[in-house]
Amino acid sequence: MMKLEERISAFSYLGEILRNALAGRQAEYTSRLSQLIETQHLKNPWFTPENVRMAVSAIAAELTAENLRKWCSAYPGLGMESPPLKVGVIMAGNIPLVGFHDLLSVLITGNSIIAKTSSKDQDLVVFISDILCKINERFSSRITITDEIISGFDAVIATGSDNSSRYFEYYFGKYPHIIRKNRNSIAILDSSETNEELHDLGTDIFSYFGLGCRNVSKIYVPQGYDLTNMIRCWNSFSGLINHNKYANNYEFHKAIFLINKEKFTDTGYILLRENTAISSPVAVLHYEFYRSMEKVREQFEIIRDKIQCITGRDFTPFGKAQSPYLWDYADGIDTIEFLLKKNSTGIL
Repeated sequence: MMKLEERISAFSYLGEILRNALAGRQAEYTSRLSQLIETQHLKNPWFTPENVRMAVSAIAAELTAENLRKWCSAYPGLGMESPPLKVGVIMAGNIPLVGFHDLLSVLITGNSIIAKTSSKDQDLVVFISDILCKINERFSSRITITDEIISGFDAVIATGSDNSSRYFEYYFGKYPHIIRKNRNSIAILDSSETNEELHDLGTDIFSYFGLGCRNVSKIYVPQGYDLTNMIRCWNSFSGLINHNKYANNYEFHKAIFLINKEKFTDTGYILLRENTAISSPVAVLHYEFYRSMEKVREQFEIIRDKIQCITGRDFTPFGKAQSPYLWDYADGIDTIEFLLKKNSTGIL
């Protein structure tokens, strides 16, 4: 049975290996990672080399001994040894390695994972798992990866859409579970943002083509705000329109807006539409004017369960939406607390 410090050491070493591989240093996994970065788009067109590298880099940056110990120190129960649970994890496939944090959470708590990967994102999960098993062979008995129906689990963590969540509730409702639904992220501007901050906001909007739940899909701007300078600060992202699937979404929604005679701003690579909805389609960004921050905050309270992340001066810094800390949990549900509670109460 691995002790907590062994698990922390393994994941910090994983971070070091990934950082070295990304830097191109001659190491055992450099060529394999490079090949995965360059070829994932052949299986999933959205997984461009840039996006895969971005995802691996964000994970690698967080996996330091300092970060892992800080994260784990909040849970005294992590130091207690107990029989491992078998945790079924159903991973989404919208952005590269989106299920990594669940894999990390299950293994850092000393449990075993049965991971059902998305068919669109299995190679990277297998790659990470192979490294872990090489670092410490005892992970070999703790990690099962499949794209088939999972069974033999004690608890379930499932991530999907609002539609798939109903399926998850039906099949997994009798087990201890975390079931995640659709969420979107928003940004709040107050007119004092620098051009650099506005460019960083573009990173929150355009990274991963806007497919992640932490991507900003709507911005709130003060009444009378001029969008012109903000759009100018996003020119470096205009190359997205050269991606076939993204361009198809852009052209489709532009045609719909024109047919319906809806007002919108066309930048040539994204369509801005004034709309109260939080969620916006790929290649579309919603915006809404506000008169007072108090009213905005009141609205947030009503739709809190639909929001994943808020970027802005008093919130997550612009440009950091897709770089969460280890303790930034999806849907605000503490995965570690969930796993420790299920283990310590003897329910399973």
